[in-house]
Amino acid sequence: MPAHAQTDCAAFEGFCLIASGTLSSVAAKTKKVIDRGERAPILIFDSATGEQIEVDFRREVSDVVKSLPEAPSTAAVAENVEVSAAARGPGRPKLGVEAHEVTLLPKHWEWLRRQSGGASVALRKLVNEASRANEGKDRIRAAQEATYRFLSSIGGNLSGFEEVTRALFAGDQARFHELTESWPKDIRNYGRQMAAAAFPVEHGNIEAAAVSLP
Repeated sequence: MPAHAQTDCAAFEGFCLIASGTLSSVAAKTKKVIDRGERAPILIFDSATGEQIEVDFRREVSDVVKSLPEAPSTAAVAENVEVSAAARGPGRPKLGVEAHEVTLLPKHWEWLRRQSGGASVALRKLVNEASRANEGKDRIRAAQEATYRFLSSIGGNLSGFEEVTRALFAGDQARFHELTESWPKDIRNYGRQMAAAAFPVEHGNIEAAAVSLP
């Protein structure tokens, strides 16, 4: 079975949730809905990114699952890193490093050159430290963007959509819940589930509503 088949996702028929879970199980259940005649557009979303997933439903159920797109395997990724590193020639560590242009002021380059290991090592350390320091903010931003992708794709015409997105990006969970209360149940619940990580504690984060999805 393709590795991508284990991606966590949800399928909707209009505003109604068909199923959520792994892509393989969701695709199989969605195929049955399509075969009986869908009553509204079918959309499948990646639960982590909010992006739509395209599936070819013109086949039998078993073939639909087999034809799901492949995700790159760990071995393939490792092999690509080794090949690209080897292509750089001797003296380069096989770390999958990439060369890109960096523009700095002369005083910055001078400071980097004085650091142990040189400019490249110093820059990598700075990036790692910044990544750790901003981990919480990055997680919130990723959840905000994923939720926005999902809501704008399926609920862009719902009442109060603009206000809902403002509350989402302002980190106001109470307002977000208040504004989505009148939305179709499945869209409201799944949107809240996706947005749970988008609200920082300091902004009065409340417990995410318990959502039971099939």
